[in-house]
Amino acid sequence: MYLLKSISDEIQVVQLQFRKQTKAKKIVLGSFLAGLAAILQSAGGLLPGVGYFISPFATLPILIGTMFSLPIGGMAYFLTMLLLLIMQPSELFVFPLTTGLLGIGTGAAFSFFHKRISLISVGAILLTIGISSLLYIFRFPVLGPAVSHSFSFLTCGSIFIGAFLYNWLWVEMAVFFFKRLKMLVT
Repeated sequence: MYLLKSISDEIQVVQLQFRKQTKAKKIVLGSFLAGLAAILQSAGGLLPGVGYFISPFATLPILIGTMFSLPIGGMAYFLTMLLLLIMQPSELFVFPLTTGLLGIGTGAAFSFFHKRISLISVGAILLTIGISSLLYIFRFPVLGPAVSHSFSFLTCGSIFIGAFLYNWLWVEMAVFFFKRLKMLVT
């Protein structure tokens, strides 16, 4: 089965090449990724309509940074939150529990797991927890007015299925990106 296949070694090869870089280059890359994530996340507020299709791509810079190195990904995650505090404070409420959490969780999973099902499940569980926290703890209508603020197992199950499929797409894009990057590095 496809989900039980192991991820190949492209990611480890790129991580080893990244560890050879100077500390300054690593920090610059993390800062660049954080700036890119902040711009993409704030697109929903800056460009109403089309920006809501752009803002989910804020996951990508955090995911890439965390796949390179856990400290760089963590730095990019927190720096993005600081930039959002300045640029678009309303997005600061959503980013840490949705797109940012998905990026950092899935990127960290690449360091610990090698099977697709494990990688996808970790990100899906974290995204489900983040969206459920926004819906049921903070009462923030992250999924719009159609979803009730009262807890429902059906809603949580639907969120998990959607998060699983969504994270599957991100995992496949990340593997594709790192395969291309391995060709450039070697």
